[in-house]
Amino acid sequence: MISKKLITLGTLAATVLVLGACNGDKKDSKDSSSDSKTETSMSSSVDTVSGASISDKPEVIEKALGKDGNWIIAATADITFDKDVTVAGEFHDKGETSGDIYRKLALYAQDGDKKITDEYTLTVPQLVVETENFNIVNGTVKGDILVKANGFVLNGTKVEGNVTFEKEEYKTSATLDEEDAEVTGEITVQ
Repeated sequence: MISKKLITLGTLAATVLVLGACNGDKKDSKDSSSDSKTETSMSSSVDTVSGASISDKPEVIEKALGKDGNWIIAATADITFDKDVTVAGEFHDKGETSGDIYRKLALYAQDGDKKITDEYTLTVPQLVVETENFNIVNGTVKGDILVKANGFVLNGTKVEGNVTFEKEEYKTSATLDEEDAEVTGEITVQ
C-alpha cells in the first residue's frame, strides 16, 4: 500500500514538472525567498511521463535525444557525457503529430508557480543538432554545438563553447539570444 502511494506521488510530481515545462518557454525570474519555493523534485527512476523524458542519467538523456526519443527532454541534475551526442529525428509540439515540428531540452527545474528553482549544466564534447526547431531552454551547455537543421533556438541558455552551423541557411533561421541566452565562443558557418 505504501509503495503504491509512493509511485502515485512520484508520478504526480513528474506530471507537474512536465506540464509546467510544456506550458511555456519564458524564463521566469528566480525567487530567492525560501518560503515561497515549493520546488518540484523528481526521482531519477521516473524516466518517461506523457511523452517526455525526465532524468539525471546520461544514458537516458542520450536515448531521449535520439531519433526514437521524446519531443521534450528534461534534466533533473547536471549531466556529463565523455563523447559527442546527436539530437536526431522529427518531433512535434506536445508529441502530437498535428502540432508544429518542435523539440525541447529543459535544463532547469521550476516550482508550481513556474519560477525557475534550479538550472543544470550539460557537459559534452560536441552536441550535434540534426532535429529541426530544437530549443535548449535555460541552463548551461559546456561544449561545442554543431547545428545541421533549421530553427535552432537558445532560450535563456549559456553556451560555454562554439556554435557552428553546417550551412548559412541554418544560421539565418536560428535564434541564439532569446531570454538573454549567450554564446561565449565563436558563432560560425562551416
